[in-house]
Amino acid sequence: MEMDGDAMPAEGMAMDDEMPMAMDGDMAMDGMAMDGMEMGGMDMSAMTRFGPLFGMWSIMMAAMMLPTLVPTLVNYERLMASADGTRAGWLGVLGGYSIVWIGVAAIFAIVQIGLLRAGVIDMMGIAQSTWIAGGLLIVVGAFQFTRAKEVCHGVCHATMNYFLGHWKTGFSGGLRMGMGLGAFCAGCCWGFMALGFVGGMMSLLWMGLATLFMVIEKLPQIGHYVTKPLGVALILGGLAVLGYPFVT
Repeated sequence: MEMDGDAMPAEGMAMDDEMPMAMDGDMAMDGMAMDGMEMGGMDMSAMTRFGPLFGMWSIMMAAMMLPTLVPTLVNYERLMASADGTRAGWLGVLGGYSIVWIGVAAIFAIVQIGLLRAGVIDMMGIAQSTWIAGGLLIVVGAFQFTRAKEVCHGVCHATMNYFLGHWKTGFSGGLRMGMGLGAFCAGCCWGFMALGFVGGMMSLLWMGLATLFMVIEKLPQIGHYVTKPLGVALILGGLAVLGYPFVT
């Protein structure tokens, strides 16, 4: 009995020794979690605030839309001599286009915050459920076959025709035409940008792929021929994500 009495304090001391170690371990894990909130020197908590997200989306919009905006500005340049176009009008087109896409960036930033708070996506902007990821791929793929896509893509694909049908001179005229073109372009490309919630908004590879889709659709020679095949590819990709065996 005395030996048991002696053993009990020893065990208690052992438990007391282990408690600081456990607490140290927990603190270390907390430290790792805090470190995990900073990736590549960027505070990931910024992804929960509108300001940083809006800035991120604005930069992404500029990078994604610049390749598709260049042909539009080139077409206006061609009309400057033959249709009384001016450099001010050219700047108006650029400004109007930018206004629309800044608005789109704000919308996507708000949507991302809402999805994050609802637990639909994680801090990297990746869908937490395969049902959501697969469903989004299918929805965007199905949109490729709609009349809305056809109309919006037709305008974006042939901006010269839009200029000839809606020509207005001066900065204000260019601004109105730029906003109109920006709206049609947003209607055409919103789905590809929304796909960022499948592969992650912070994935340069994934967002680069979305940009590639948009650029290919705007190519004069093949743009009209790739819209529906891209839709089929996206739908099949969505079914594969959902685990349909006949796809995989």
